[in-house]
Amino acid sequence: MKNVLFVIGSLRKQSFNRQVSEYVRGLLENKAKVTELDYADLPLVNQDIEFPTPDALARVRREVLDTDAIWVFTPEYNFSYPAAVKNLFDWLSRPMTEDRFSATAIKDKKVIVTGIGGGNQTKGCREKLTALLEFIGAKVMENQVGLSVNVEAWTSNEVVLTDEQKAQLEQQVRDALEMLA
Repeated sequence: MKNVLFVIGSLRKQSFNRQVSEYVRGLLENKAKVTELDYADLPLVNQDIEFPTPDALARVRREVLDTDAIWVFTPEYNFSYPAAVKNLFDWLSRPMTEDRFSATAIKDKKVIVTGIGGGNQTKGCREKLTALLEFIGAKVMENQVGLSVNVEAWTSNEVVLTDEQKAQLEQQVRDALEMLA
């Protein structure tokens, strides 16, 4: 069984993207082992603290190295990705030893991208995140899903997926499992 590491782009407890990730987790049940990356304690990227490697970074790198794919569920903040997501991938793009040519934790890692947000369906975020991930050497799955949140969620904090949105996510899961086969 393949290992899939979920990265939730919003650190908010009732995050819309966390709710979508829970739906996808259900679709992956008995098909892949899913874990969620806790990266809220990563310090901001700073070469002055890079070595010795901060404990939080060492833990995050181990989890990334031990997974077959990363699945990012992210909102769009000001037509881009959240700062916490950028910080995570900036750290993962850094060499793992003091040799600046050493391996990185993200190189050749398979990444799936999903986002739920406003009417733009996280398009700007997904485009910029894909460019970043490809630049740092990740392999981004072509089928990305962008969803618009139901209007009531803005006040209730409860995402209700339409049948069409569920079908998009189900197809994305099939594509992800095929990519991992």
